Amino acid sequence: MPEAWLNGPVDGIAPVFQPVAHAFVQASDDVRQLAPAMTAEDLWRDPGGGTAPAGFHLLHLVNAMDRLLTYARGEPLSADQMATLRVEAGPQPDLDGAALAAHVDAAIARALDQVRGTDPDTIFDARRVGRSGLPSTVLGLLFHAAEHTTRHVGQFITTSKIVSTSNT
Repeated sequence: MPEAWLNGPVDGIAPVFQPVAHAFVQASDDVRQLAPAMTAEDLWRDPGGGTAPAGFHLLHLVNAMDRLLTYARGEPLSADQMATLRVEAGPQPDLDGAALAAHVDAAIARALDQVRGTDPDTIFDARRVGRSGLPSTVLGLLFHAAEHTTRHVGQFITTSKIVSTSNT
């Protein structure tokens, strides 16, 4: 099966945002191939060497994507988002691979809906990030949300393989 970017345009997405959409779709596909079969024990097992557990990468990408997309809309983070940020690094043993895969799919569906609804004429509109109000743009935030997501999916895949290898 070809990678997402080789499957043609994602429906309803403006041409300028197709790379963002393709990255999100590929991330979802990659997670669905591996995560559902993983146990909560394997997802949250410490792989050693100061490396975050595989499950962290999926949970973090969902929450970080939500925060980045909030900034892309020009909104500040909510109290709930700030609370989530404070606890997302801890293990969530109640979340197994199927639950995390569903969580990722839902987050990516929301992200794609936001990208569909983003006016391409706003790509260079200024946006501020974080309490410090660091400068970015709509396009910068959408691109970073996609890039950050794919980076953590890659870390999830690698960490999952390390954990599964250490089980044998």
